[in-house]
Parts: sequence; structure tokens; C-alpha cells
Amino acid sequence: MMRNIFSGVGISFCALMLGLIGASAARAQSPGQQPPPAQQPPAQQQTNQQKPAPNGTQTPPAEAPKVNPQEEADYKAFNALKADDTANQIKLGEDFVQKYPESKYDESVYAKLTQAYATKQDIPKMNAAGEKALAINPDDVSVLVQLGFVAPHFSDPNDMDAERKLQKAEQELKHALELLPTMPKPATITDDDFAKAKAAAAEEAHSGLGLVYFREGKFEESLAEFKTPGAGSDVDPTNLYVMGIDLQQLKRFGEAADTYSKCAATSGPLQSRCKQRADQMKQQAASQPAAKP
Repeated sequence: MMRNIFSGVGISFCALMLGLIGASAARAQSPGQQPPPAQQPPAQQQTNQQKPAPNGTQTPPAEAPKVNPQEEADYKAFNALKADDTANQIKLGEDFVQKYPESKYDESVYAKLTQAYATKQDIPKMNAAGEKALAINPDDVSVLVQLGFVAPHFSDPNDMDAERKLQKAEQELKHALELLPTMPKPATITDDDFAKAKAAAAEEAHSGLGLVYFREGKFEESLAEFKTPGAGSDVDPTNLYVMGIDLQQLKRFGEAADTYSKCAATSGPLQSRCKQRADQMKQQAASQPAAKP
């Protein structure tokens, strides 16, 4: 019942775009580039520069952070890797955070490691990298969506920690949705690309929440998330399949039949299963009146 989340558009597009434009970009300046000083009126600048220390001595101006040329070169090499070069992303990324544990680039590196491990379906290492990125910046949207979306797809009902993991995924996805409307657009990308990236992230967040609620047996809440405008449920077979089960559990058999039929119209591993369920729900709807919504 799990959608192929590790290829194609979906989360890969979201993580790729938001990994470039997320809050990490504010921390990681281009190699060798220092942030411009805050603009102040000349009188205020002079006051700040000449402010005496408590003992009456002159306070020396703060020194600019020193640039490590090797660190800059290593990050540039890592950042230049193609999105599908997973093996080298992991090698260079892990080497970087080990070599530079206090680097201003660590959040960006951990965010990309999160996506790389997700691509490999190495979920424990994906979670470990994601948690380290969020420890640096709890508002990294790309990481919040990545972790929250993947968790319910791999939820194991026999796992004693399953409930906590689902609750954590819900919090991550809701927080991402709270952040998306006010995310500042970086000057390095177009308005259209930024809008597409945010829409992709919102789609994955709503889809992930729908599956979280489904795993928890909250079928009404699950259905509401999948039906949220922009959730992509009109075309995504996995969303349609889970929506069909939601409606079936709610005894809305006619709607379930229609939803399964939409799923069956899309080629893929769920097609035959959706067709079978659609036929079953049609029979069920004919023999038993559907409950009112």
C-alpha cells in the first residue's frame, strides 16, 4: 500500500528544491562570502564602535569569522554533486560533518543526507540525519516534510514505539504546513519555481498526514487531509487507495467504489487490487444503503 516515494516527482522534488531554498540557505553563505553588515545610521555606528567597556576601556570591534579554505572547498565539492549521485552525497556528506562538526554548513549537509538516505530506503540513517538537521534548525521545511512523510509509510503496528513515531510525524508535518505560507523567497530562484516547490511540499505534507491518521484509525481525519486542495489525491493511486479504505470503514460504499475505480484507472501495482475492491464496494452499495456523510 506504499507509494513509491523515492523516485519521480513527489518528495524527491520537494526535498531537492526546499533543500536549496530552505532556512539552511540563510545560514550557509556562498564559499568565501561573508554576510553584509546591518545598515545603521552613521551616528549609531560610531556609538556602537566607540562604546566603552564597564572598566572605562575601549571595546575592540568584533573580528570577522575566519574562513577555512579547505572547509569551503569541501562544501563546494559536496554541494556540486548531482541529486541522483546518492553514494557520493553520503560519503562526502558524512566526511564533512565529521571533519567540521561546528560548520555553518552542517544543517545544509544533514538535510541533503536525509534525502540521500531516504533514496536508499535506509530509514534509521535518514532519521538520524534528519534529527541532526532539526537540532540545528527546527524550522527546516524540507527535513520536516521528509521525515513526517516517510514515517507512516514504514509504520509497523507491532512496533511498541509506533504510536509515538506517528505522533511525531504528525507534529512535523503540521509544523511544515504552518511555515510554508510565510517562507521568504530567496533571490536566487524564480517566483514560479518557488511556488512549485512550496506546492510540492504542501502536497506531501497533506498526503503524509492522511496516512498518519489512517494508521491511527482516524478515518474521517484521514479523508479530510487527502481531500485538501493541492493534496494530489485526484491522480495519486496510493492516496486514492487509502481514501477508498477510509470511505469503506465509514460505510460510504458508493463513494468508496468511485474512489477505488479512479485508482483502478491508473496503471501500477495497485491497479488490480483497486479494481477488485471497486467491484466489491459496488455490490456492497447495492445491497446496503450507504450511511449519511
